[in-house]
Amino acid sequence: MIFDDTVCQLGEGPLWHPTRNQLFWFDILGKTLFWRAGDTRHSVAFDGYASAAGWIDDAQLLVATETDLRLLDVTTKTHTHLMPFDADNPLTRSNDGRVDPFGGFWIGTMGKSAEAKVGAIYRYYRGELRQLYGNITISNAICFSPDALYAYFTDTLDGRVMRQPLDQKDGWPKGDAEVWLDLRGEKFGADGAVIDAAGCFWNAQWGAGRVACYDTNGTFQRAISFGADQTSCPAFGGDDFTTLYCTSAAEGGIEGVDQGKTWVQTDVAKGQKEHQVIL
Repeated sequence: MIFDDTVCQLGEGPLWHPTRNQLFWFDILGKTLFWRAGDTRHSVAFDGYASAAGWIDDAQLLVATETDLRLLDVTTKTHTHLMPFDADNPLTRSNDGRVDPFGGFWIGTMGKSAEAKVGAIYRYYRGELRQLYGNITISNAICFSPDALYAYFTDTLDGRVMRQPLDQKDGWPKGDAEVWLDLRGEKFGADGAVIDAAGCFWNAQWGAGRVACYDTNGTFQRAISFGADQTSCPAFGGDDFTTLYCTSAAEGGIEGVDQGKTWVQTDVAKGQKEHQVIL
């Protein structure tokens, strides 16, 4: 079912704001953030690519663009510079991102033309921005277990979903990441992901038109199919967090009237409330 019929060239970064009860999402290539208040669609334009956000309070989001982190006031639709983000690298832009249970904002980058290994994954936490991993081609699937023990991420080109133990004091990575789910050899690309309240991993699979669910052991359980081939990122939301939203992309996909739209399926699973950014 279609949630919003805006055609995004590269839909990404869906975020269900838990106090506003609204879905926010980006068209990266369109340099625009969208959200819905009832039947009314709102938007904010950026002067560069923007792709991911975390919520700060009822009015503010922290947004990752290709050159900086910005504070966005959704009531006034104005945004201000917070700090540089990969600003010295003209090859890259932000891509996937999500806030961890400790209030840290993880943001992945990639080459604007998917250049090999020019991307990285960063974490912003209490004013500090630190690179966690480098040599990544397409950063994706950043999400966190409900017990706050692990972070997950992937390089879509590589196809392996990694699991990273987290320090329980402040959420920084502790020890080495390990391969948790190996999707190499599949016909789809592992794209954005979210973890539900039971710890199941829900992965948008680029080229397959679906969001697939894997249990805590990495075993495939089921998939929710959508009417766009290039599904890009899921998010749980709604009044009880059992509604699954998913963005998609029109660019480079199979021609069709529904490519690039934002999708929704109700009564899927119990999701987690998205965590609040701590500035």
